[in-house]
Amino acid sequence: MKLIDYLQGRGLRANTGMCTLGDGRDWEVVINPSKVERTIRGEERILVVHAEATTAKMHFDLCAGASLTMVELYAGDCFAECNIHQQAESRCEVVSVSVAGSAADYTIDLDGAGAENRLRSAYIAGGEEHTRLSLRVNHNVADCTSDSLVKGVAGGKATGEFYGLVYVAEDAQRTDARQTNRNIEIGPDAKIITKPQLEIYADDVKCSHGATVGQMDGEAIMYMRQRGLSEQQARRMQIEGFVNDIVLQAGEIGQLLADELAQKLEKL
Repeated sequence: MKLIDYLQGRGLRANTGMCTLGDGRDWEVVINPSKVERTIRGEERILVVHAEATTAKMHFDLCAGASLTMVELYAGDCFAECNIHQQAESRCEVVSVSVAGSAADYTIDLDGAGAENRLRSAYIAGGEEHTRLSLRVNHNVADCTSDSLVKGVAGGKATGEFYGLVYVAEDAQRTDARQTNRNIEIGPDAKIITKPQLEIYADDVKCSHGATVGQMDGEAIMYMRQRGLSEQQARRMQIEGFVNDIVLQAGEIGQLLADELAQKLEKL
């Protein structure tokens, strides 16, 4: 994997360790974890790579005012369960990318006023792969914010699934929650299943959710072919544009994630 090769070039010598990237920031790197538990008190950055068929359980407690940035790459047929608990004024950003048949369950609890959570996820499934992402965001107290965007691409006979729930408790007034799922099916045998939901018990809230499942943009492909690209190149460029706005948000790591997605596209 290019990402692991890159990390080893930066001095990583084991499956767990610290690594300084080109932007000068230190990241904790965890490869093929079975269990991760962290209490975050300051500002931390964690890169998790699921490169093999493994089962992982992860739990993060963010103390008041803490900040966590987590980037996850699913490159193996694995299952991962991640629970994130956030106290007052904490900030959490998750970027998740899957290039293999995988299942990921995220449960996020916003337990302190002013907590903010932002999740960005993209997957590409091909062949007969089955990729699933479940996301539950619990707004348990007032004045919290969540923003989730998940993009999926399925080709061949692959299946992609998204199950999302935003829960707003009775006392969680002034909640601001958004959940969006956008998908592309390539070919007649690919299948996308999407079920975003809202469960709201408070009155003073701003909540939205939505999902779309579409096909490739035929006019855009024709336009690119008229300018000398093959149909395969045009399709690839369209899909890259669809998912890369998510992965490139991960900075220097994001470009490496984009490379992993590009390799996956060559196999669709």
